[in-house]
Amino acid sequence: MFSIKRLLVGRPLSTDRVAHERLSKKKALAVFSSDALSSVAYATEAILVVLVTAQNINNALPWTWIISITICVLLTLLILSYRQTISAYPNGGGAYTVCKENLGENAGLVAAASLIIDYILTVAVSIAAGTAAVTSAFPNLNPHAVLISNFAILILTFMNLRGLRDSGNFFALPTYIFIFSIVGMFIGLGFSSITHPTEVSVSLAPHNYQGVGIWLILIAFANGCTALTGVEAISNGVTAFEHPEQDNAKTTLVWMGLILGTLFLGISYFSHVYSILPKDDETVVSQLARHLNNSFFYYLIQISTALILFLAANTSFNDFPRVASLLADDRYLPRQLASRGDRLVFSNGIIGLGIISMILIWMFNSQVELLLPMYAMGVFLCFSMSQAGMVKHWLKLRGPHWHWSAVVNSLGCVATSIALLVIVMTKFPHGGWIVCFLIPTFVFLFRRIRHHYVIVGRQLALQGPPVLSPPAKHKVIVPVSGIHKGVIGALNYARSISTDIVACYIDITPRITERIVGEWQRYGMGIELKILRSPYRSVTRPLLDFINEESCNFPEDMITVIIPEFVTARWWQNILHNQTAFVIRAALAFKRRVVVTSVRYHLNR
Repeated sequence: MFSIKRLLVGRPLSTDRVAHERLSKKKALAVFSSDALSSVAYATEAILVVLVTAQNINNALPWTWIISITICVLLTLLILSYRQTISAYPNGGGAYTVCKENLGENAGLVAAASLIIDYILTVAVSIAAGTAAVTSAFPNLNPHAVLISNFAILILTFMNLRGLRDSGNFFALPTYIFIFSIVGMFIGLGFSSITHPTEVSVSLAPHNYQGVGIWLILIAFANGCTALTGVEAISNGVTAFEHPEQDNAKTTLVWMGLILGTLFLGISYFSHVYSILPKDDETVVSQLARHLNNSFFYYLIQISTALILFLAANTSFNDFPRVASLLADDRYLPRQLASRGDRLVFSNGIIGLGIISMILIWMFNSQVELLLPMYAMGVFLCFSMSQAGMVKHWLKLRGPHWHWSAVVNSLGCVATSIALLVIVMTKFPHGGWIVCFLIPTFVFLFRRIRHHYVIVGRQLALQGPPVLSPPAKHKVIVPVSGIHKGVIGALNYARSISTDIVACYIDITPRITERIVGEWQRYGMGIELKILRSPYRSVTRPLLDFINEESCNFPEDMITVIIPEFVTARWWQNILHNQTAFVIRAALAFKRRVVVTSVRYHLNR
């Protein structure tokens, strides 16, 4: 098993290699920005899907460009705001850390719940969108969308288990291919619009509002805000950057914003001038690429788009385990999530995210349109709360230029809060209510987990000098299934710790029981053999009843149950034997004053 793990994940890394596993700006852009950059593949389409339902489509479609510009203004505010978050909180954690320290514990938990939901949905939406890009180019694969999506999640899970540097090397090339292929598509479309002006429409402003309601525009804006998902990822993972961490993170954040804004505006612009309308069986990017009349470049764009959408989920695989580890450190999640694995990554968080995302893909049949209504709500809740927390941070700190910093975060808070209000109003009936239900549910679970850890801590805490209990008498019970070398070893061990020993045999077949009783006279070492009747053929129930009876009869004694076991030479050979010993150990785990010990006999082959 260790050999298989080493093959899939790689050799373990020592703790002192943590600093060497950090990312350069180029790799970090690929690792942390793939979610944000990939959203341009479906954000414009999300706007168009709404606008085409207007009574007058010709008046509605120019709003694509105006909505896109508004979203990019919001993007600029977020980039400026999160640069300040990186400066103020260089240890990462993003919205959770900011809200917990400035707005209180409840706000921090709400932000954490929103982040966790966002990261899970990021994986599901990105993978489903990547699968849609594949099925657009190869329609015959459409019936296998769920299988393709879950296979992609499995690959991402294993790649992230290998560590940051390995995953960064793997993800960097597809990210940059996507960026340059989309820019190349813009150049080709721009050249075509100049050489064939009769084939395109260049009017970008709506002529009038007839047939286009304000509610429709707000819904389109809410859908388009999916372009901003993933913007907070860099501020959550500052500690993954090479030294100087803050400077590198802020530089990478700016580059991500510039690239994201350029690609999003470009796709929105050319979608309008080429009169692209959304289709059920083909994405907007695919339709734009077909206008190049170049099959090689078309498939390059489709493949790079599919790859960046698949790899967009990698942002969650990097940030989800980090946020989960912070929550685990604060005892709001199981402590296992705070531990690093063999490759210096938070392996338990990565595996958990992969499993939950695969279940979500299966539940929603890998359909992007079913997942999108839940997507942006948690993201913008985090945006708004984080900006509000930063405003309070500057008001408390009042350091150099704090007025400017507070103004930037205030503008960001107002803008994202308005966007959040629009998103809630428009998406609540279409699946957004699920997020509104999940966030308080997660907060409740966080509190229950912490309550458990607090209770455990209080009960285990030492107060004053240790209390010395009088030596307890030991009664030893040895359950046997037959007479063999393993049983003889267990009996010898029992004789070494106590003189009060009783062996138990479960009588299921009288003929075999008689033989065991006969053999016990020779091999039993003078130890009492008690036959436990089992009219319903249960092996464990009579034994547990006997142990309970002994516990009641001797309440001051310690009862030690010694289980004879044999260990096979090969792991797979265990499948050929029953697991009675495991069942007995599990059943006795919650019994007070009962100790379970296994005495193992190792087989050679």
